[in-house]
Amino acid sequence: MSPARGKLVFVHGSGAMKEVWHYQTKYFSDSHALTLPGHGQGKPCTSVAACVEWVRGYLAGKGYRDVVLAGHSLGGAIVLLYALEYPEELKAIIPVATGARLRVHPMYVQELEEAVKGKLGPWQKRMEERYALVEPRLKEDLLRRHWKMGPAAQLNDLLCCDKFDVMARLGEIKLPTLVLVGTEDTMTPVKYADYLARSIPGAREVVIPGTTHHLFLEKPKEFNQAVEGFLAGLS
Repeated sequence: MSPARGKLVFVHGSGAMKEVWHYQTKYFSDSHALTLPGHGQGKPCTSVAACVEWVRGYLAGKGYRDVVLAGHSLGGAIVLLYALEYPEELKAIIPVATGARLRVHPMYVQELEEAVKGKLGPWQKRMEERYALVEPRLKEDLLRRHWKMGPAAQLNDLLCCDKFDVMARLGEIKLPTLVLVGTEDTMTPVKYADYLARSIPGAREVVIPGTTHHLFLEKPKEFNQAVEGFLAGLS
């Protein structure tokens, strides 16, 4: 990516890891994907604000400047709050399948609490269903990583999401913004993306047909083209 466009950095969602951005880091050769602490190594952050501070330190440690920060779900919450707290450090933002408020259904929390205690079946089945539209070999690799990590990281992340709410502050964001969502996303539905696009001044919205919460894995070509077009417009 040219210096004028900034450094493209991807932040994963709840219970995930940098490898979910396989198609993006392969396509955008100078991009970077990170893994949040507690997702294999280190202690997890216990709030979105704490995640922002960790990401900020991580980016500084890498020497990245004029960052275009993209984030999925929980990662999108991190992106939004980062844009509110430290806008001067970013070039643009790309919230993906996320919302200004991310209330979590108690059913998901209970399922993960049971999984942490050893009842893994329902959690594993749900994870397999969420990756149903992903290419089989990549799906298998990602699921192996989830099983190795275990459910505790995802439980922690969802509790962070449940406390997140910046609905009243979106108008403060002045950075170029691309909002991405899938038409079949039931976790962070299109209306969440619509609200972001309406509330962030000048934001663009792209809805990718036939995709769910993991749109960037399900239709990477369409997703990457939308990001590429957005980056091309940054001066």
